[in-house]
This record gives sequence, structure tokens and C-alpha cells, in this order.
Amino acid sequence: MNNSSAQILDKSINTTDDKDILTSFDHIIINANLATFSAQYGFNGSYHVPYGQLEDAAIGIIDDKIAWIGSNKQITDHLSHYSAGQIKNAHGGWITPGLIDCHTHIVYGGNRSNEFEARLQGASYQDIAAQGGGIVSTVTATRAASIESLFAQSEKRLLALMKEGVTSIEIKSGYGLDLDTERKMLTVARQLGHKHNIHVSTTYLAAHALPPEYKSHMQDRSDDYIEQVCEWLPILHSEGLVDAVDGFCENIAFSTEQIRRVFEVARVLGLPVKLHSEQLSDIGGSALVAEYKGLSSDHLEHLSEDDIKKMAASDTVAVLLPGAFYTLRDIKLPPIEALRRHQVPMAISTDCNPGTSPLTSLLLAMNMGCTLFYLTTEEVLAGSTVYAAQALGLSNKGKIEVGCDADLVLWDIARPADLAYQMGLNPINGIMVQGKWRETV
Repeated sequence: MNNSSAQILDKSINTTDDKDILTSFDHIIINANLATFSAQYGFNGSYHVPYGQLEDAAIGIIDDKIAWIGSNKQITDHLSHYSAGQIKNAHGGWITPGLIDCHTHIVYGGNRSNEFEARLQGASYQDIAAQGGGIVSTVTATRAASIESLFAQSEKRLLALMKEGVTSIEIKSGYGLDLDTERKMLTVARQLGHKHNIHVSTTYLAAHALPPEYKSHMQDRSDDYIEQVCEWLPILHSEGLVDAVDGFCENIAFSTEQIRRVFEVARVLGLPVKLHSEQLSDIGGSALVAEYKGLSSDHLEHLSEDDIKKMAASDTVAVLLPGAFYTLRDIKLPPIEALRRHQVPMAISTDCNPGTSPLTSLLLAMNMGCTLFYLTTEEVLAGSTVYAAQALGLSNKGKIEVGCDADLVLWDIARPADLAYQMGLNPINGIMVQGKWRETV
């Protein structure tokens, strides 16, 4: 154990030599190095310890929660009280919080590889949308899919993410654009969480695009559609299908005033909000979501410094989506230095979707965050754990700390930076979800 780790453990309120506690855990992890991302262990504290790391540490778990964190020497004399099945020897491996993918569209029907080909031949995102492609083409396929077919297609994408250590995920609607299909998407999201024992945060994104039936060459019917979006939200919320509300605030989508109408309904229902904003232009989306104390503003390539200040004041997370930046061959970088300067927390996500980010690897998204956005390895790992949790309003996830959910991943790596450095290698040695070890493939 290095000196900084030893000093932190010695000072920690979580360490104890009380025999009653040290012999009462449901599970113990020993001989571990921890990337805690906890302020208690120096992450972003007054003295900064990279990753909030603790070496030669142990974790005790009771009732699906982290109950104790200490050094190996404290638990060694008490191991005889436990069966072999209760003890996990990390053999010096690294443990991080379970990874969190905080912005995904994984529930959808169909395939849009044809648009990928079109972009390779010079078509822009706006060109494809104008020709009836983009989001609307996925809407057609998703409406036509049965709930069983939609589940089967989406499950493959979820399993790919889970195999890389994702233990919590956000899943948006937004490819239905009518009440029945929005309900179908959110229902599938709930079913995926229940079947695979993964925390799913569902987000209502009916304000994603204008459906074909509301398009007319004679008049703009987007206000009529937003009225429907506002009417459907209380219905789906009453059915227990909505955890948060999102919208696409952009020059090819909806205006700030239209999104404001949706956010007002969310406020009445007590639902948190977030927003797709500043991906293609700056029309003030991040200022709007900050006004509503939103959880996150996402994409942000065209984000202004004035709006960064508003995000900082509202504690709104900046969710960066390098997969879309990569796929669209964008050249406008998000304002990383300004976000750092104003201490806006930055999360990283796959943005898994059929058109602009068909990415089912959060580890690769981390690498892209480093190589494309010039983030540090610590920033992308924090962005996939503690700040991703904040972007979903999950205060008990994303860090290794007493009282937090026991969602943990054991990695066969030499140092935490390896997770963002390596490409195509999955170094998982174990995944714990809600205090129970899961089989890994």
C-alpha cells in the first residue's frame, strides 16, 4: 500500500476493528486495489488522490450495500468466519464502481447501415433527415415491430454493454412518436432491466423528431405535436414507465419554447429533465435545461461559455458523446477547457443509437473521449461512474463508499488507465450487481 492510501484508510470513518462488524458481512472482497471515485478517499477533495484510489484494500458487503472499506490487514484474522463462497480474492486486481451508460437509445427496430453508406458518399446528417431518413426511418421500423421482436433486438445491445461491466443504464424512448409505440419502447426498457438484473433509468423522449403524420408542406404542425407529447407524458408516468424527460432541442428538431412546454409538464409531475442540445447549433438548449435544474445537457459541441456558467450554477452534468462525434466525422469539439474551468462535471456515454452512434462499448467510448476530446483517463473513468450516476440522479451508485449500492467490477489490469487505453480487450474478472456476483462471459 502506498503512503497516500495508508493515510486515507487510517483516517477513514469506515475503517473499524470491531469484531462484530468484521464477522458479519454477506460477502468480502480482499487483496484489491480500489478506484473509489469518492471524495472520502481524495477524489476531487482538498487533497487530490487520482481515481480516489486505495491499494491493498478490502470491502465488506451487507444486504446489497457496501458496509465497510478497510485494509487487508484488518480483515485477515477474521476470514475463518466466512465460507469460501463468501470471499472473493482480487489477487491485486483493480475494482471500480459498476460502469454506468447514462445516455442510450438501445430500444429500437430496424437498421440504418444504408445511412452510414450514404454519409461515406458525402451526405450530411441534415441531408439524410430531409430525405426521410434519420430518426423517422427508425420510427417506421419501431412502430412495425412487435414487443417481442423489439425486446429481442434490444437485448443483444444491452448484453454487449453488460459484458463490459455496465451495471446501470439509461434507455430513452423517442422512436415511437405516438402514444402506443412510446409505451411499447418504455415497457421493453423495463422488461430488460427486470430480466437481466440491471438498473434501468427510463427517459421519455417523444420530443425527438416530428412524426410523418405531422409534416406538411403547407404548414408547420410541430406545435400540435408538442401538445400531444405533453398529453402523453402524464399517461405514461401514471403507468410507472417514466423516470425522466428529455427532448431534442436543435435547429432540425424543436425550439427552446417548444421544449419548455414539455419541461413544464415534467415539473408538475416532479420528473427531472435533461436535453439533447448544442450538437449542431447553439439555440440555448443548455441554458433552458439549467433553468429547470436539469440532470444533464448532452452532446454540447456548440455550447457557449455563458451557458456553461449556467450549467455550473445548476449543477447540471455535461454528457459528452464521442461515438456520435466519431460517426458523423464532426470537427467541432465540445468546449472541454471551459467545462473544466467552470468545474462542470463531465460524463461519457455511448449514445448507442441506430443512426449516429451504433456503439455498444462503453470502454471504447472512454478511449474515444481521450483520443477525440483530449480528456484524461481519470476524467473518462469518472465520467462513466460517479458523474454518469449524477447525470441520472443516482446518488447511491457510481462510487465505492459505505452506504452505496454494491455494484462493482473487478478488472485484470495493472492500473485504472488501462481501461481507457486498451481497445478491443475486455479485462473483466468479475461483476457484482446489488451485492451478488454475476456470471461473466
